[in-house]
Amino acid sequence: MSNDFWQDKSVLITGGTGSLGQALASKLLTYPTKKVIVYSRGELRQFEMRQKFNDSRLRYFIGDVRDKNRLTLAFGEVDAVIHTAALKRVEVGEYNPAEVLKTNVIGSQNVIEAAIGACVPAVIGISSDKAVAPLNLYGMSKGFLEKLFTGSSVYSSRTKFACVRYGNVIGS
Repeated sequence: MSNDFWQDKSVLITGGTGSLGQALASKLLTYPTKKVIVYSRGELRQFEMRQKFNDSRLRYFIGDVRDKNRLTLAFGEVDAVIHTAALKRVEVGEYNPAEVLKTNVIGSQNVIEAAIGACVPAVIGISSDKAVAPLNLYGMSKGFLEKLFTGSSVYSSRTKFACVRYGNVIGS
């Protein structure tokens, strides 16, 4: 998507207080976006982000991708969603598989359903290089995200889905 794509758009970032979410928010604020909504469950991380960024276009929304009703509220009047929310620590996922399933797979499906319900035009799912021939639950869950996103475009002609694989960069 070109820089022009983001002009006058309201963009919601799930997991917006994470390292990638913050980097994306920072980048989006260099474009003439109308609004960047940071959706995350971390109250402290949102507070810290408010201190770090001083831009009236940033909005903060407490919520968890596991909660489809809350997601639906956040998706009102949104032009694009970047879905970065995930449990990413491989070792944590191996000991907490049900939590990885709830966040990375069911949470991704909730994002899809909320986006279709709100007729969001563009939704980008952030995957991982670990989805290629996965050796752990995290990689498998990101493979599920890719399949869910690429298969979801058939459910709505108004909402387009895409995935991007993101490599492990600087401790993310």
